[in-house]
Amino acid sequence: MTDAHLPATGSIKVVAPKKAAKLVERVARDTENPAVATEQLLIALDIDGTVLLEDESLSPGVVDAVEHAHRAGHEVMIATGRSWEGTRGIMRVLGVAPEFVVCSNGAVVLKRVEADELRYDRWHVETFDPSAVLEQLREHLPDARYLVELPDGRRLYTEYLEDWNLTNARRVPFEELGSQQVCRIVVVSPEKREQDFVDLVARIGLNHVSYAVGWTAWLDIAPQGIDKSTGLELVRTELDIDPAHVLVIGDGRNDVGMFRWALDNGGRAVAMAQGPQEVRDAAGETTSSVHEGGVAEVLRRL
Repeated sequence: MTDAHLPATGSIKVVAPKKAAKLVERVARDTENPAVATEQLLIALDIDGTVLLEDESLSPGVVDAVEHAHRAGHEVMIATGRSWEGTRGIMRVLGVAPEFVVCSNGAVVLKRVEADELRYDRWHVETFDPSAVLEQLREHLPDARYLVELPDGRRLYTEYLEDWNLTNARRVPFEELGSQQVCRIVVVSPEKREQDFVDLVARIGLNHVSYAVGWTAWLDIAPQGIDKSTGLELVRTELDIDPAHVLVIGDGRNDVGMFRWALDNGGRAVAMAQGPQEVRDAAGETTSSVHEGGVAEVLRRL
């Protein structure tokens, strides 16, 4: 990007208001002009509590802001705890079809096959044996509702829950959940609070798995050592994007891993204002809440 129309670094140039307005317009136009060289960023957005509110409506301004980031030449993708079945529709509403999508808290990375129809293949999948963890959880949460995601994307669950997307899912007895390798376990206990799950994890410990407590009262368990950052690192490497040219935005405990990954490599990590204090502490920056359009606030400044 040429700086010929800008004052020299460290200097101030006073111009008439009309000329100043034209200068601002030119800078903005250059930012979105594909013919002007810019450093491509890999931008990873969480979904729940970041681009979506509790009622699944969109955070203010997020669609236009994502489009702005695309016009500026950046790769905007999704990194979510959701399964692919719960992610695809959100991508359509956002108007994005990135080359890769990180789902299931990093256990599943999908690669684009066809953009218009949002067809993706499961490009990288991590699994683990869930049987011991399920038995341990059931001992402490006998009335909870359980779901597991299989390597091929199918899901098995014990009881219906209204806000679960159960496309490609089948109800089974609890014992069947642990009969084969899975990508993730989801545990929901409607009468429990978020803090109850935090306390339970601290009390019993969960060995040989990774886990996160969601922004509502549920527990999400992935294979050991796997989180959004591991999936994003695979994507970053495949796209050959400089490690420092990464921007991640999220709000939950399952985003802390990707925050650390971005910051450790010289990138940016931004937490939503309504996230838990420990999550905001882990990020390098905090933006406005999801209700106030925090994602749009960050992306419009790129």
